[in-house]
Amino acid sequence: MAFPKIGNLAPAFTLPDQDGNKVSLRQFRDDKNVVLYFYPKAMTPGCTVQACGLRDARAELEALDTVVLGVSPDPVSRLGKFIDKQSLNFTLLSDENHAIAEKYGAWGLKKFMGREFMGILRTTFIIGKDGRLKHVMDKVKTKTHHDDVLALIRELQL
Repeated sequence: MAFPKIGNLAPAFTLPDQDGNKVSLRQFRDDKNVVLYFYPKAMTPGCTVQACGLRDARAELEALDTVVLGVSPDPVSRLGKFIDKQSLNFTLLSDENHAIAEKYGAWGLKKFMGREFMGILRTTFIIGKDGRLKHVMDKVKTKTHHDDVLALIRELQL
């Protein structure tokens, strides 16, 4: 599956958040940059490290007019528990049928402990205020993800 092309409008979506409210990419247009990151499963070690890094970088991200949206195939109820348990301060979205992950090229074949299966490929998309895709991070390190995102947004001068 291919990623959307840099410079094109990011694929539109509307998904339920951790409270069951509908969130659309369009609602951030002309106002905020968006860090849209796809992660495999809430409350797992790598995903927790990644989410907590973004949580702790919130002030710096806000200073750069940037919001974070995390997307996983978890049900809404699990997202709420993840937010509560880790005191997350950004929106998590439920993509249970992985349709949006597929649109973004973040769904594909994975290998773990000798097994092959389809799942979320940990990927981050930086979307500008104009709604256009500015960068794709497909080699994500969970421990430094937040620093890598901040450096990239500054470098892109969004």
